[in-house]
Amino acid sequence: MFNYITCCNKWLYIHQSKIEYLQPQGNKGNFTFNKFDLDGFYMSQNVAVILSGCGVFDGAEINEVVLTLLHLEKNGASYQCFAPDQPQHHVINHITGEEVFETRNVLVESARIVRGNIQALSECVVDGFDALIVPGGFGVAKNLSDFAFNGTHMTVNPELLSISKKFKDADKPAGYMCIAPALCAHIYGEGVKATIGIDEDTASALSAMGTSHCSAQVGEIVIDEAHKLVTTPAYMLAENIVQAESGIAKLVAEVLKLSTQNGS
Repeated sequence: MFNYITCCNKWLYIHQSKIEYLQPQGNKGNFTFNKFDLDGFYMSQNVAVILSGCGVFDGAEINEVVLTLLHLEKNGASYQCFAPDQPQHHVINHITGEEVFETRNVLVESARIVRGNIQALSECVVDGFDALIVPGGFGVAKNLSDFAFNGTHMTVNPELLSISKKFKDADKPAGYMCIAPALCAHIYGEGVKATIGIDEDTASALSAMGTSHCSAQVGEIVIDEAHKLVTTPAYMLAENIVQAESGIAKLVAEVLKLSTQNGS
């Protein structure tokens, strides 16, 4: 049975989470397929996006978050953002780079980026989502893990680790960008393919933890097909927002594509 909707006075045929444009031909109700195919329009896909605060030096990288949400919407997907309801490790003055001695909450800070549309990470139910995306920023290495302080001896936030592993066990795709791929060996196990770009020290640390690191440029993505995992360097390499967008757009598109495959 076919499903149709109208949009801008056009008929759209919904098929396998994608939309194809129908061109009216002849009498009313007689349609044929137009070659124009809105491939990549994933209107039924729902994505969980996990944030780590607000601001590159102590939380989520804001541009990466906004670009991720932009391209989810441009591809027709819906999303819900989450963050752990916990104190962030510390607060950094983003003008001076110096620590400010005050306490802030990761969930409350993350809410600033998404206009309050966010839930505590504890409320994330994996069955309600088709995929997971984790933007970067130092918050990943300070609030979602302690990679910034303990390096290869890092631990991952237990709540995040549990949820991420549930996505993996459910065969649902995930995208990690910037420094977030540092988490992947703890989630997917030894041999998982991922990238943080071309920084040799960080790549060596990931390799020491069991990641099979693949060098990549800012506009490239690395796909671990066995785990349905997509990674990109983003601001590990990007010098401006246009460069960051080039890889993030590809990551989002690939994660959504993988989410339509059987088993996700």
